[in-house]
Amino acid sequence: MYYAGLMLNVILLAGLAGAMIPLGGLIAANENIRRDWLRAELRHSVIAFGGGALLSAVMFVLIPDGEAALGSFAVVGWIATGALVMAFVDARLARDGSPKAQLVAMLSDFIPEAIALGAVVASGKSNGLLLALMIGLQNLPEGFNAFREQRDAGARKGPILGSFIGLAILGPIATALGYLLLASFTQVTGGLMLAASGAILYLIFQDIAPQAKLENRHGPALGAVGGFLLGLMGHLLIG
Repeated sequence: MYYAGLMLNVILLAGLAGAMIPLGGLIAANENIRRDWLRAELRHSVIAFGGGALLSAVMFVLIPDGEAALGSFAVVGWIATGALVMAFVDARLARDGSPKAQLVAMLSDFIPEAIALGAVVASGKSNGLLLALMIGLQNLPEGFNAFREQRDAGARKGPILGSFIGLAILGPIATALGYLLLASFTQVTGGLMLAASGAILYLIFQDIAPQAKLENRHGPALGAVGGFLLGLMGHLLIG
């Protein structure tokens, strides 16, 4: 009964973290700033904030936990594998004209972290509430950015938000799998987290950082630092 209740709690936490994806999209859908320069700076700053949050997730969650599970030399191989796979996926998306870099980056971060949340909580090694909070805070700007990216490409508001709700449901499913199946298989979880790190690092420098830059404006760069500091604060609190 105790373990069933614990699993239910961690699944609910993952659901709340996942709900930040459609919430970020909803905020982007109802963004109404009349001044063009302010609207542009806000959008670029949120893109940069999401990139900083992703970078902090790589540095403070994905790589440290992956290295602890697999050891130093395996870290390089798994990160390189993740980067190469993402480069292949990115090339296919570009060939098909599909603007989904922000969406892929968000999923590359959210799904492995949700799996790890379930596995780590099942092993009794994590403050699940705080970890889920940090995942949710990362998902909010990433959902905003992914919505803007797809709407700018011509997609309609309703289908985008509907797909985001579906993606949010993947979080509790991934967390349940991590809780039930991977608590004892730390090497599998570690490899997944490291491969996700490589994929995220590739996307940050291939797609997110170039989109964040805005001539003669300093807000986007400060936004990236703010996103990174968000992850750092979570790391310090969890640690």
